[in-house]
Amino acid sequence: MATDLQDDTENRARSATTSTQRAVPHTPAGTPSRSFSLAARLEPFDSYWQAPDDVEKGYDSFYRYYQHNYLPRMPKDRNARILVVSCGPGYLVNMLRSEGFTRVIGIDSDPEKVAHAVRRSLDCRAARAFEWLEGRESEYDVILPEQELNHLTLDEQIEFLRLCRAALRPGGYVLVYGLNGANPLVGSENLAHNIDHFNSFTEHSLVQVLTLGGFERIETLPLSIYVFWTNPLNYVGLAFTKTAELFFKAAYKMYGKNVRILTKKIAAVAYKPAAG
Repeated sequence: MATDLQDDTENRARSATTSTQRAVPHTPAGTPSRSFSLAARLEPFDSYWQAPDDVEKGYDSFYRYYQHNYLPRMPKDRNARILVVSCGPGYLVNMLRSEGFTRVIGIDSDPEKVAHAVRRSLDCRAARAFEWLEGRESEYDVILPEQELNHLTLDEQIEFLRLCRAALRPGGYVLVYGLNGANPLVGSENLAHNIDHFNSFTEHSLVQVLTLGGFERIETLPLSIYVFWTNPLNYVGLAFTKTAELFFKAAYKMYGKNVRILTKKIAAVAYKPAAG
């Protein structure tokens, strides 16, 4: 059901402090960890906060979500090197491995979340994102942050994206996403309900931050939460949201604004320039 993909705020609030304390620095002993100076206090960017209370149940629901929204954007080469940042219990890693990708690694700063993935024999490791990426030159073909960019401030987003760019091979790409501020129903609420949400995006601003991160050939795309085709209620939600989005697009037109993407969350694929 689509509600499995909604933010479980109460559950996250209960576990946020202890999860942050468990976070693992990926630095030599005695070296300050960049990740511990990031702005997010309760929900750090490099840990996954959207899993349902029943973590095991999420492997099925998120499989379908990522299969619908992400799989069409993955490389044809099943041997491509893929890094999943903020992997949590490995939902995205699980989908990719099940679809034949053989070189997928996930990292998350919460060892307890990673333990769920390890029990499923998924290659997920407890590590901090900024420290993991530091110094990994041209190592990956694709980097997929499984957490919203909005858990970073603007300056932190640019810093993170530049680390991703350096860690990608020439011609490699990131697929990132964040809260869509263009949706009049949920845009402002998504931003206001969480102190660790520092901004929201539109198609234009998401392109801007990726450009500042050094990427090119940027394509924005919607993310759908209604992908559960065996559930009749899925079609009710899909019909409602599609109707609302058509209305909002027409309303924006009346104000001289050409807004194309109005889903709750907005994503983008962006490429590191090819060599030469």
